[in-house]
Amino acid sequence: MAEIKETKAQRVERLKREKNAWERFDEIREFARQGHASIPPEWLGTYFRSWGIYTQGDGVGVIGGNNGEGKATPFFMVRIRIPNGLLTSQQTRTIADLAERHARGVADITVRQNVQLHWVAVESLPDVLETLWRTGLTTIGACGDVARNVTGCPLAGFDAHEFCDASPLALEINRQLGGNSDFYNLPRKFKISITGCRSWCNYPEINDIGFTPVTRRRAAGLETGFSVRVGGGLSTDPHIAVRLNAFVRWNQVAQVARGIAEVFREANVLRENRERARLKFLFLQHGWTPDSFLDALNERIGFVLDPAEPEEIPSDVHRDHVGIHAQKQLGFSYIGANVLSGRISPEQLRLAASLSDRYADGHIRNTVMQNLVIVNVPDQHAVRVAAELTAGSLPVRAPAFARATVACTGTEFCKLALTETKGFARWLATELDERVPGFQEQLRINVTGCPNSCGQHWIADIGIEGKKIKVDGKMVDAYYFCIGGSVGQFASIARPVGYRCAATDVPDAIERLLRQFNENRVPGENLRQFFARHTNEDIRSILAGGYTASVERDTAVQGAVPLGVEN
Repeated sequence: MAEIKETKAQRVERLKREKNAWERFDEIREFARQGHASIPPEWLGTYFRSWGIYTQGDGVGVIGGNNGEGKATPFFMVRIRIPNGLLTSQQTRTIADLAERHARGVADITVRQNVQLHWVAVESLPDVLETLWRTGLTTIGACGDVARNVTGCPLAGFDAHEFCDASPLALEINRQLGGNSDFYNLPRKFKISITGCRSWCNYPEINDIGFTPVTRRRAAGLETGFSVRVGGGLSTDPHIAVRLNAFVRWNQVAQVARGIAEVFREANVLRENRERARLKFLFLQHGWTPDSFLDALNERIGFVLDPAEPEEIPSDVHRDHVGIHAQKQLGFSYIGANVLSGRISPEQLRLAASLSDRYADGHIRNTVMQNLVIVNVPDQHAVRVAAELTAGSLPVRAPAFARATVACTGTEFCKLALTETKGFARWLATELDERVPGFQEQLRINVTGCPNSCGQHWIADIGIEGKKIKVDGKMVDAYYFCIGGSVGQFASIARPVGYRCAATDVPDAIERLLRQFNENRVPGENLRQFFARHTNEDIRSILAGGYTASVERDTAVQGAVPLGVEN
């Protein structure tokens, strides 16, 4: 009788049932003593992930390997979990020191407010992990089939216009779900965001759970609570989260988050296919509705949530926090510095920590736009702090396109990427700032190296997805254009417009598009409206500089799309 081979999903589910890797730090120590060759495949492919550790690619990306995954080097990417993006100056210096000692000086701020190190050898892992623990940081749950880092507004407690400071709730959710063995074995990654700000700066629309502030009137006065959205996510099947008919009171938030995680955990239908295992697929494939989900949630938490209240949905899409801005605390400012494509050096981390200690109170915040913010700066020191940040290549008055551009890890380190992204994004932003000077429109340009959308191209005004094409007989990096993505009041998934070009031609294409907008917009029209009134053929022709036939998004990818290293 022929042996029945496990599917990928079956193998991963079996491995997770057999071992909780969070309980086996002793094995990581042993790997460090014996060297990389001692690490078994199940650790490299599954168990390390729940520790926030991924194998690092060889710089070629997915095309250098087989079965939808590139070749791995004997080094790791290590992601540090930073709930709500909250860092102290001491923690920031610790990260700088670890990057210098163990990561060849390479650190990236991610789109989930984490910091990711590269080039980490297995021999370094115990020191990296234990050093982080001593400063109150961890990597546990930064990757894997677990509750990932809880994102929040980096200005929580300081934003002069916020409904409330929701950071205590973000930290409570993190305490209850992050690293909790009850949630070690979820069907797939599980992402949570909560904010009390008016701009929804942490993108609740694309999270598995998104809590956003809302108020209601009671006899005793106004009560601030939260709306809750579920099932958001990007990757190869983008889906904007759906709002439940529920008002979540302040003291119910953590319980509701836990309840939704339990609904997800018990959805065994999602464990049958790794590519269809996110919470959103209950809505996309299994017939769930907002009402049926709310019924399941109410049953799980043991009480019925109050009906939803009208909410104020932001129209503004600029959510990066760059610049000098007044806090709610009279006489204090926060200062947001642009970290182009998220790549930050140990020297820059130490500079931010030093400035925060010298001129403020030692607190730093990471943002989902891959930037950093120093808070509680007395107004009389704000200009000096901004000048020192700018002198350290962390500009506070960033050019429009440097400010607008986000990029994923790319082939530099990711085994699943098709294109190099970090250096490309820096070059692209520089080119556009020179070619289209003084551009004033709010804009997001998101660069992702493969269809998994770790660079979030589906919610960008201009989202470009990495491909490969043949030019003069050689395969080169290329990008496919998706246009008109948005969040907030106009939340929508970007439209694939059928245009693909070599990476070297991308600045030309975007320059043509933006010049056409500047020259032919109707009075009062913004970029989103301009895109909406033009057909895909119109946009494609502008990008190409003339008529061109439409191409499919996935012609450069053969077979199943690999699973991403999504933040």
